[in-house]
Amino acid sequence: MKFIKSKILILTSCIALSLAACSDDILEEQPRSILEPGFFQTEKGVLGGLTSMYAHLRYIYGPAYYYNTLVTGTDEATYAQSADNNFKDMDMTGVGSITSSSSRSDALWGTAFSNINTANGVIEYAGAVGISESLIAEAKFFRAFDYFLLAQTFGGVPLDLGSGELRFNVSPSRTSVRNTVPEVYTRCVFPDLLQAIEELPAGERIKGSVTKTVARLYLSKAYLTYGWWLENPNNVPTYPETTRVDPDGHDAQWYYQQAYNVALEGIDNPGPYSLQETFYDVNLGSNDRNSELMLYADHTEKSEFYNASSLSYANGAAPDNFAGWMMTWNYTNIRSSGVSSVQRAATQPLGRPWTRMCPTIGVLKNTFADKTNDSRYDGTFVTTYRGNWNKGGNTSPTLVNANGLSISPGDAVLTFLNEDNPAVVYDAATGGIGAGLLPGRADYVIEPGAISRIVYPGLWKLGPFRTDNGDGLGQPNAASTRPYNIAKFSEFYFIAAEAAVKGAATTGGRDARALINVIRARAGKWRFDNNGNVVKNEDNSAAMIAATPGVIDINYILAERSREYYAEGYRWFDLVRTQKWEELAGTYQICGPTYGDHTPQTFTRTIEKYFYLRPIPIGQLDAMMGTPQDKATYQNPGYL
Repeated sequence: MKFIKSKILILTSCIALSLAACSDDILEEQPRSILEPGFFQTEKGVLGGLTSMYAHLRYIYGPAYYYNTLVTGTDEATYAQSADNNFKDMDMTGVGSITSSSSRSDALWGTAFSNINTANGVIEYAGAVGISESLIAEAKFFRAFDYFLLAQTFGGVPLDLGSGELRFNVSPSRTSVRNTVPEVYTRCVFPDLLQAIEELPAGERIKGSVTKTVARLYLSKAYLTYGWWLENPNNVPTYPETTRVDPDGHDAQWYYQQAYNVALEGIDNPGPYSLQETFYDVNLGSNDRNSELMLYADHTEKSEFYNASSLSYANGAAPDNFAGWMMTWNYTNIRSSGVSSVQRAATQPLGRPWTRMCPTIGVLKNTFADKTNDSRYDGTFVTTYRGNWNKGGNTSPTLVNANGLSISPGDAVLTFLNEDNPAVVYDAATGGIGAGLLPGRADYVIEPGAISRIVYPGLWKLGPFRTDNGDGLGQPNAASTRPYNIAKFSEFYFIAAEAAVKGAATTGGRDARALINVIRARAGKWRFDNNGNVVKNEDNSAAMIAATPGVIDINYILAERSREYYAEGYRWFDLVRTQKWEELAGTYQICGPTYGDHTPQTFTRTIEKYFYLRPIPIGQLDAMMGTPQDKATYQNPGYL
């Protein structure tokens, strides 16, 4: 295949690792640059290949530029004041353009194919050295996992990397033939996941390893996605061109039913997984790796070696987990008594500001319209910024803030209000960031309809968490040492509900509304007011269930998915799968890029149908032999 450039060369992978030992349920890694058949013909080699499959997740999940391609340009986010073209290109409002050179989906392409080849090697050779079927099944899961991502992103992709279909590639190849979408699903994704379900253990081999339940989650999601692909309600083109006919003779409804059935099997056979009691607990840093989290790209603050990143600084490149910086605005510019009253800190509400992405006004007003009963707004955003100047060395016991009133460390300095308030008075100089005043309040305020590309609520759920900060600010310039969460047990309920809306026959009273209400009931349970920083034991489950429409549709499920998984990287896939991208994200509102700008502007996106596939990366095309026409034929239509 064309993986000739070193960054995507199949045989030479910077993330290939060999297993040195295994202790305390941690995969111990040693760098290894070259993979060849003999490497997989030993137990150590097979275990090393498996370790690399978990490690490769860090190169997809956590680095910010690929993350941006899954969020910016959807109804969840737009580019922020400090964005470069990595982010503007994805917005599709005329400030940039997506090309084979600019698309940051190249991070997925190179990483996934390198890992697929490693998986091929394990699957092909491991049986000869007596490796158990359950370990080989982990490789089958990851091969299906990567091909599923690739098919959703690029359409049909090659199953033959140079040595035969789904075979370990032993030599670089500069030619490639793309398989069709049905071929990728029916020859690899479905059979690999079905075998993984059969052969994986019910419980985790080590903490974070894949199980039958994880494989069920991805099989149900793949069935659902392929069902939509077969149905193709809005006539979105596919590539390579092929009829929307399943090689196995099934129609879309068959796949929706399978998605529902398998999702319910996952719910009924959870293994070590379960829903957390509250939404707050799902994303709380001190509760990382909890029972709801089924797959994650792991990091740790205990060792730079095992973290695969520095613990004190970050380069802003893979495999650092720095996605959480992107929606973090420069809160350090807030001024109280003329000094920065909110300092950078390695705490979940703060972290390192980059101001590259921001929520739209519609997210705050519409997606999260209910901020009283539903805990998910409070468990997603930072809406209260509290003074911590004392941790930065300023010994002043109080500072003067809004309305000339004094604040102490820990008090609110700036609050993003839950609702618009006509009494708010804005001043360009207020707080140094053009914030607003409300009579009698010592904190500056900003209304939801007045957020801008430069000042907006931060993203709490992806914020850093460390236990080594001591009494200071910690290491706010380091990448996050938290795992990046990829798959959650809660998604079984969404998959089954969506399949039910698409016509799957339901059983046991678990129709779409009942399934969604499991998630909504949980969202109504509070144990802590995150932004109020106080205990809040309140159960609004009944109100949440009562507010659910009697009959729910796809748009309602998509809105619930956004409330549950906001800015975690699900949204582009959701809108592409359901072909709702233009309908739900075609316009948005946000205020301007300067402090004090609180006038909403409406922006219109041009979302052509060919955007439903990302371009094949230029690095792939440049490394291929062939004429310009050959390469143009290999590329997805519409892209340069």
